[in-house]
Amino acid sequence: MSSPLFSSPLYIRDWDYYQLHGAFAGIDEAGRGALAGPVVIAAVVLDYRKPIEGINDSKLLKPKQREELYDLIVSNAVAYHITKISHAYIDRFNILQATLMGFSTSFRKLDMKVETCLIDGNIVPPFLKGIGTAVIKGDQLHAAIAAASILAKVYRDRLMVAFDDLYPEFGFANHKGYGTAHHSKMIHCFGSCPIHRKSFHIPNR
Repeated sequence: MSSPLFSSPLYIRDWDYYQLHGAFAGIDEAGRGALAGPVVIAAVVLDYRKPIEGINDSKLLKPKQREELYDLIVSNAVAYHITKISHAYIDRFNILQATLMGFSTSFRKLDMKVETCLIDGNIVPPFLKGIGTAVIKGDQLHAAIAAASILAKVYRDRLMVAFDDLYPEFGFANHKGYGTAHHSKMIHCFGSCPIHRKSFHIPNR
């Protein structure tokens, strides 16, 4: 592939890595610090012939931007896979092990075979040793990791909105299961619901 012209530094870093290693996946998660619901992990292989304008760390984007970019990534990526790890698995094995399992699963279930991946954070799962490279704040440095962060965030947010219909007293549609003051107050008022992580500490009101 001839060298494309990129306006985004995230894409430029991806291209530099692609030139050295060939096709690779970016991997990121959403929901690791939440008190309820699953942790969601996405792996994405971008098509560098069709760069997507505006890709960035999902935390730096507005909800509407994330939704629009989610559709563009799903439509234009060479491959992607989204894995959700349940609250029950998190309680049984802990959040770190659940997240690492999700990293490995999303990579292995990609529709195309790639030899390497870049993972947001500072830990590479045992199953990806020699394949994966951890990149601290990678969702702000690499387009593929940022794309994975968007897929994971939007997918998980949609799940939590659906849970809001089942458990409206907790306000999941607003805080997505994270430990806000209102969420903590509702837990103290009503107790936990079936999707709360029992192994997580519930802060005081």
